Amino acid sequence: MAPPAPRPVRPVARWRDRLPGLGVAVSLAVVAALVGTALPVVGGPVSGVVLGVLVGALLRRRTGAAEALAPGVAVASRLVLQVAVVLLGARLSLAQVAEVGRSSLPVMLGTVVLCLVGAAVLGRLLGVHGELRALIGTGTAICGASAIAAVTPVVRASGTNVAYALSTIFAFNLAAVVVFPPLGQLLGMGQEVFGLFAGTAVNDTSSVVAAATTYGATAADHAVVVKLVRTLLIIPIVVGLSLLVARRDRRATGADGGTARPPVRRLVPWFLVGFLLLATVNSLGLVPGTWHGPLATTAGFLITVALTAIGLSTDVPALRAAGLRPPLLGGMLWLLVTLSALALIAVTDPA
Repeated sequence: MAPPAPRPVRPVARWRDRLPGLGVAVSLAVVAALVGTALPVVGGPVSGVVLGVLVGALLRRRTGAAEALAPGVAVASRLVLQVAVVLLGARLSLAQVAEVGRSSLPVMLGTVVLCLVGAAVLGRLLGVHGELRALIGTGTAICGASAIAAVTPVVRASGTNVAYALSTIFAFNLAAVVVFPPLGQLLGMGQEVFGLFAGTAVNDTSSVVAAATTYGATAADHAVVVKLVRTLLIIPIVVGLSLLVARRDRRATGADGGTARPPVRRLVPWFLVGFLLLATVNSLGLVPGTWHGPLATTAGFLITVALTAIGLSTDVPALRAAGLRPPLLGGMLWLLVTLSALALIAVTDPA
């Protein structure tokens, strides 16, 4: 006699299993957000990853503790992260692209293309895994933690690789905050030119603001606009990676070149569609100005929750086993973006 079919898990029971992990991730994210407020150069997301890694290592010493939290941690690291990416669209108006001007777009686009090509070529030469190359490349090229948050569900990155990419990018963000203002003074940059440089060559928003504010208020305002416009480049990057992942999956299942491609709706992640819709709604003036701050704060906190959860699920021994090649790749890409930004600014002469 065949055994009875297992009873389906009710949604209420499923979410009850997820609450402990979600609760731990949110609680640690609150602490990380407070640390990020006190130390804006570090920021909440990086603080969340560090706290998550430390607490996760402690929980693994207790039998069954990590397993009990795993369902909620998985939701926090995926669904919460995707919702955060959608909310990032509320910070953007499509009209801001025009405001940045023709002198800014060549610098942004040039550095992004060079960085992504450099990540592919240099990463292969260094023997860095493709998933980690994608995370470090997009994080360095576009906007640090936010770009990594957008790319993570698309490439199905492991928590270990996400944590490694974040720590690599953070190290060079910190270097940029310290080095860029005196470098700008040495090169005689004006306020808006330095804002373009900082908004283009620094990854995370908090670090962009920290570097540009040190230089001056006008530099900070211009850097934030450049940074927000640069964030729009997440869209073609995520679509392109979705196509590459779909192609890889077809090859892995033995599908030949004549196999029908999956529909576009399956290639474009739902959270990317939500991001675009919210940016469009904001462009039409349908998002009240008083909502921008709270929505941006919410998105930032949700990213901190998601990255804290990724930290909780990180396998520290595996992280150590990755070696020095990923940070070497991050350093080479940081130098590539910095030098190419300076060269393109000199050529386009935006002053």
